[in-house]
Amino acid sequence: MAHSDVTLLALNAGSSSLKLSLYRMTTSDAPELVAHIQMEEIGDAPHLVGTLASGESFIDEHPEPREIANHDSAYAKLREALDNEFGQLELAAVGHRVVHGGDQFDGPTAIDDVTRERIASLTPMAPLHQPHHLEGMDAVSRFAPQTLQVACFDNTFHLDMPQIAQLTGLPYRFFDQGIRRYGFHGLSYEYIAETLHQIAPDLARGRVVAAHLGNGASLCAMHGGKSIDTTMSFTALDGLPMGTRVGALDPGVLLYLQQEHGYDLDALQSLLYHDSGLLGLSGVDSDMHALLSSDSPRARLAVEFFVHRTAQEIARLAVSLGGLDGIVFTAGIGEHAPAVRRDIMERLSPLCSVAVDDTANLSTNPGRISTPESRVAVHVIPTDEERMIARHTYAVWQSRQPDA
Repeated sequence: MAHSDVTLLALNAGSSSLKLSLYRMTTSDAPELVAHIQMEEIGDAPHLVGTLASGESFIDEHPEPREIANHDSAYAKLREALDNEFGQLELAAVGHRVVHGGDQFDGPTAIDDVTRERIASLTPMAPLHQPHHLEGMDAVSRFAPQTLQVACFDNTFHLDMPQIAQLTGLPYRFFDQGIRRYGFHGLSYEYIAETLHQIAPDLARGRVVAAHLGNGASLCAMHGGKSIDTTMSFTALDGLPMGTRVGALDPGVLLYLQQEHGYDLDALQSLLYHDSGLLGLSGVDSDMHALLSSDSPRARLAVEFFVHRTAQEIARLAVSLGGLDGIVFTAGIGEHAPAVRRDIMERLSPLCSVAVDDTANLSTNPGRISTPESRVAVHVIPTDEERMIARHTYAVWQSRQPDA
């Protein structure tokens, strides 16, 4: 039996934001976006914005801070706005992006009390993200306790990486205890792998490094659309420098800060997650656009360091792949910073014969940005994590129907 016009939400909860994407489902492969709505600066200066799939705005408000004091009130306000625009919605399910599933979940999972507690137990491995995912789940539970909720994990795309890519240099017993390299941004990489297969199937079957470059940034080495290696590891701190996160760091620095500067656990966590990366290096901003526009020498230094480290890590992942056939840029910086893309490729050109087409790179809809002569094909593909959440959530919902 086919289920038509199933409606669901993809939810992404941040520390001070809540984002909902409303989808209408007819098949698991073709989610139809209806609208996107989000609340920013919850509890401080709330800003409610909603747009239709066409891009047309249907709401833009600034509620009083006391009205939107937490994720519960934010979710209620977002649902009210959606109901006002589309009529009383009967949701089949709500899907949540969850950063860390550890090795406890191998795919999208219906959320119940046990699942929630297992997700909560992973908070030390994702302290910047996990608590807010839980707040989003709790908000939905209080607003609509009977609605199916599904957790879609950002690390499951990488769970089948070769063991060599999952190991750390710690004694093997720690690997058996779950201390291993996991990797994240998996919903984004899954979408990129599928989209690349549609637009460049020969390349998709080859050796590709996907670069999810945004406020959170990582790379994924894919062969035939499968994850082979990645830059993030046990937590979302490792790898590239990010907006406010440190990226790869000699662990001896942490010991030194503890021993010589009196840093405790809370101070280290704040330093590594909130005060480092582009913000810490530049002293100006964590936003790449702001740094590119700045005439500050430290802003230029921060951008150069980001480019330098990204090119280094792409080269490292090319070793994991045994060569390189393509690069895909995605996410905020990857999609919207042509100067950063150009500089990364220029650093790689002596190693892997990659050349940028300046006209394509500067286009508002760039697509392939490497020259025809470039041995390595380079594409820009906008990511769509919410679409992947919708597909996975619909599949879980379908599996629970009586006629499944």
